[in-house]
Amino acid sequence: MKLIKKIIYWKLSLQFYLITFLRNKFYDFGLLRSFSFEIPVISVGNLAVGGTGKTPMVEFLIKKFSHKYKIAVLSRGYKRKTQGFILASEKDDASSIGDEPFQYYSKFKNIKVAVDKKRIRGIKKLISIGINMIILDDAFQHRKVIPTYSILLSDYSNLYFNDYLLPRGNLRESKSGYKRADSIIITKCPENLSENNRQQLIEIINLKYNQHIFFSKIKYSNVLFSANNSINISELSNQKVDVITGIVNSENLIKQLEDMGLFINHLKYPDHYNYRLKDISKIKESFVITTEKDYTKLRKFHIENLYYLPISMEISAEKTLMEKIEEKIG
Repeated sequence: MKLIKKIIYWKLSLQFYLITFLRNKFYDFGLLRSFSFEIPVISVGNLAVGGTGKTPMVEFLIKKFSHKYKIAVLSRGYKRKTQGFILASEKDDASSIGDEPFQYYSKFKNIKVAVDKKRIRGIKKLISIGINMIILDDAFQHRKVIPTYSILLSDYSNLYFNDYLLPRGNLRESKSGYKRADSIIITKCPENLSENNRQQLIEIINLKYNQHIFFSKIKYSNVLFSANNSINISELSNQKVDVITGIVNSENLIKQLEDMGLFINHLKYPDHYNYRLKDISKIKESFVITTEKDYTKLRKFHIENLYYLPISMEISAEKTLMEKIEEKIG
């Protein structure tokens, strides 16, 4: 049975390869039209499906550029229950604009957040209200837009060059798609990543002459936050807590909390999961920890002692990355 499944997935992957290959070639040869814009457009994306750290990368860019530009983050709003263009406002939540866009909107009051499956339309509408820099969230495969700067992310534990096309693997398009990126960032690297390991990865990737590679790691806060309170994680040492996650890879988060002395009862759900009351009834402990993304959806249930753990991205040679971006955007 496993052999039959592998054969079926292999054949389906070949079909998927043909479709994505032809689509990319049509754009490369101008048979399908792409559009560029006068304002800086920074694209953040990946070759694989989910879990590479796009959200902390987008937040990194917001923090770096929001003092200088009128920024908007534009996303398609994955799994939202609405259609068309929406400029986020107080009436919106994760169901109307998607969980990551709602996280950006809730967290950054000095930017605009919008969703639109048709990115060209979304960009034009944002420009019309005075936006002069746009960050495209999860847009590496959106070939209709020619970004000013394109950032490709790849998870250290699941590098794209070791992966396969869907459904055999997790790739959305051929590995050769990496050539469109201006910078490749290997995310979620271990703390002890050696220079030798970095050089090995650089050799495998085979960068083009105009590409650059960077390495990053996730930094976890020592403080948990709720709507009206905060608490240092050390205060929960040796206590048992519920941890609720609806993300692709929750292992690193669980390990981080366990390393800080917490005993974890893990309630694990699929990425972008829409929580229901019956899920909340499974909570056993008096203290509940979740991700910042999941918090945007769980807080409507008014769970007592619900806290989220913020994360951020720390990029090696951060100054060089910023210089490369600024060179391209002018």
